[in-house]
Amino acid sequence: MSRHDAIPLTPELLVAAYTAGLFPMDVDGQIQWFSPDPRAIIPLDEFHASHTLRQTCRQGRFEVRIDGDFEAVMRGCADRAEGTWISEEIIEAYVTLHHLGLAHSVESWRNGELAGGLYGVALGGAFFGESMFSRQRDASKVALVALVQRMRDRGMTLLDIQFLTPHLARFGAREIPRDEYLDRLQAALAIETRFAD
Repeated sequence: MSRHDAIPLTPELLVAAYTAGLFPMDVDGQIQWFSPDPRAIIPLDEFHASHTLRQTCRQGRFEVRIDGDFEAVMRGCADRAEGTWISEEIIEAYVTLHHLGLAHSVESWRNGELAGGLYGVALGGAFFGESMFSRQRDASKVALVALVQRMRDRGMTLLDIQFLTPHLARFGAREIPRDEYLDRLQAALAIETRFAD
């Protein structure tokens, strides 16, 4: 299928995909859909932050904001030397989701500048983490700690991180079979809560 014939990433399509366990990535200029088996999650009750990171959070070195500049976070995530799957089409689609109250960013600010953060999609009790970035040491880690705390506070149960990385494994991330993921997803989607007011 050519790009001209590609199905547009509408909010309806994205929501339907996430509720079915799928997510999009731009691969060589084409939108492709993924549903990994196994799937990586961070169990909220197993999340682990190092003593040093907890200290950094307590010191208030960064100001944490929710949805302060969603698009800037996406562009920060896309700006990496090894290339990115976050194309302009992806950015446009998720900014639209953000305006509809379904996509959110957790941000670390310092001295009035965006130092790092993460973004994802929130549906019911599930948060689908898409990407994170840092311009200053620990900025994205502080945002991750804030994300987990907010999810706990709001009664959310599923933090999907798609693929396991050594970096996220240090926080307690692990892989589960896709069937188990889909069961957890359906249970999380049934929870009535809001990530942001």
